[in-house]
Amino acid sequence: MTEKIYDFIVLGGGGTGLAAAMYAARLKLKTLVLGHSHGTELPIGGVITTTHLVENYPGFIGLSGSELAKKLEEHAKSYSLVTLREERASEIKKTKDGFSVKTNKGSEYFGKTILFATGTRLRKLDGVNGSDMFANKGVSYCALCDGPLYKNKVVAVIGGSDTAAKDALLLSEYAKKVYIIYRGNEIHPEPINLERINKSRKIEIINNTNLKEIFGDKNSVNGIILDRVYKNSNNLKLDGIFVAIGHLPISDIAQSLGVKVNKAGEIILDHKTSETNVLGVYAAGDVTDKPFKQLITGVADGCTAAFSAYEYIKKKKIED
Repeated sequence: MTEKIYDFIVLGGGGTGLAAAMYAARLKLKTLVLGHSHGTELPIGGVITTTHLVENYPGFIGLSGSELAKKLEEHAKSYSLVTLREERASEIKKTKDGFSVKTNKGSEYFGKTILFATGTRLRKLDGVNGSDMFANKGVSYCALCDGPLYKNKVVAVIGGSDTAAKDALLLSEYAKKVYIIYRGNEIHPEPINLERINKSRKIEIINNTNLKEIFGDKNSVNGIILDRVYKNSNNLKLDGIFVAIGHLPISDIAQSLGVKVNKAGEIILDHKTSETNVLGVYAAGDVTDKPFKQLITGVADGCTAAFSAYEYIKKKKIED
């Protein structure tokens, strides 16, 4: 049983969770990372693995998201006190001395403290006719994964965030034409990516426009119907659609433990300590109510959580 008792259990194997585990090990906390989160099929490393090029992580001028995730994983695993399991927490309960965590593979672990670094899942095109019918048949949620399939074709990115902009830039390396379709007045990527889009001859932005319907034949997308006329038509012929309309926090299991969340489902955090309202429970990364969500800010909060857990365990030992 003792091999299944940990000082610090990290739920989520993205960059935030891996950094927290590394830092916890440096504080001599026996640490377990459960590397999968409910509602996502992402590999160890999390959302960053779907990013083609990372240019805003200190120490690296430019590298792929998968490369950065691998470096974080290798760093965490270099500490003997870190155990990484490709399992997902399915149930958490408060116990006398901490928390019991059951997983989707039938395992049960016990932790003195818990970190929710569960991240987010992709927001789907709910309510758009044809979005389910053409999933994986022209509708994609991963430009990095599926972009090479659209060489010399016409595609659209739905969304106006920095992620949408980066997806469009990546797709322009393959497709002959890339539309960015956004419901707002103007897209809002990082300035450097907006400059790149404005310089591209392949990318065209359609603002103040919503997607109403996706149509095609049995096995592929042929186009979309817009909610307003664009160049004399509501129809836009396309070979592929890439969706980048944001993420939803994976906080259900935290809520089952009594952790408070805001209206968006984000875990409410003490941003000085990464503590939640439940004693011994911490949160970090995209699942929290932090307004500015980047890998580097998640990593910082994860390291803060590890230190707070260390202080909590040390204080509890003195009191016992």
